[in-house]
Order: sequence, then C-alpha cells, then structure tokens
Amino acid sequence: MEVESTPVEAPIGSTAMSLEFRVDEVVTSWKSSPMDQFATTHRPLYEVKANLFKGLAHPVRIRVLEVLSASPDVSVSALLTDTGLEASHLSQHLSVLRRHNLVVAERRASQVFYRLAYPQVADLLAISRALLVEILHNTQQQLDSTVNLPGIPVSHAVDDVGDVT
Repeated sequence: MEVESTPVEAPIGSTAMSLEFRVDEVVTSWKSSPMDQFATTHRPLYEVKANLFKGLAHPVRIRVLEVLSASPDVSVSALLTDTGLEASHLSQHLSVLRRHNLVVAERRASQVFYRLAYPQVADLLAISRALLVEILHNTQQQLDSTVNLPGIPVSHAVDDVGDVT
C-alpha cells in the first residue's frame, strides 16, 4: 500500500515542525526547521510506540492525564493545585504531553485549559490500572502462599527480615 503525501511548508518564523503518518507498520516522518529542508526517516511502529510510552513515563504526567480523564477540560491553575508543582515544572510536563500528542491546550481569555487529545488516552489509563491491580493481586497471592512454608535451618542467626546477625 502506497500513500502519497505533499509536504507542508512551515510558516515563516515558525519553529521545528514534524508530521508523521503510518504506512504498513512503518512511520514516515518529515521534519522541518528553519535550518534544513524536509528529511524522510523510516521507523518501525514499535519505536513510535516506545516514544509514546516515554511521554507517559513520569508519575506527574500520569496524574495530569488522570485529572484530565475525569473532566472535559481543566485549567492550568486547577492542575497546579492538584499536583502541587511549581508552574515551571508543570509547564515542562505539559509540554512533553503536548509533544506526544496526548493533550491539547486552549486559551480562553487569560486562562489556558487542557484536555485529552484522544479519548483512548483515558482508556489506556484505565487498562493500565486494571493490569496493575491484577499484577498486584497475583503478587499478593504468591506472597500469601509462602506464609505456611516450613522454616529453613541456617548456620547463622537470622532476624525476621532476613538479615544475618
């Protein structure tokens, strides 16, 4: 399957722009900056997925996405209150989430509001929570099954936490 596309010129004075699309499990990317012309790279879909998970790979970003999952849109001031972060730190995390196309921002008068870019982000969070609960449940069952194991004699005295005394 071939896909034709026409590169889009970056607006004058704009910063770097990136456009990606999928063709048979390979992502084609055109990158533009004021310093260079469009360059084409091919990356397997699993690399693109890994980059998506890098965008999720911080507890603050997960918390922001959970807050956004619960409301249609949330102001930056509400996110600051919820996370307890300094404005500059929250701004950096929101920038990562925007760069990975997980959230979108909208300015209304003097406030900026964020929302999830796709409803599937909330689904991803719910599925990851269910998976984590299942993993923890299985781990707890494994731990519980060790309670009635017979003791193992040791040559040194060992305290309750396994430290040799």
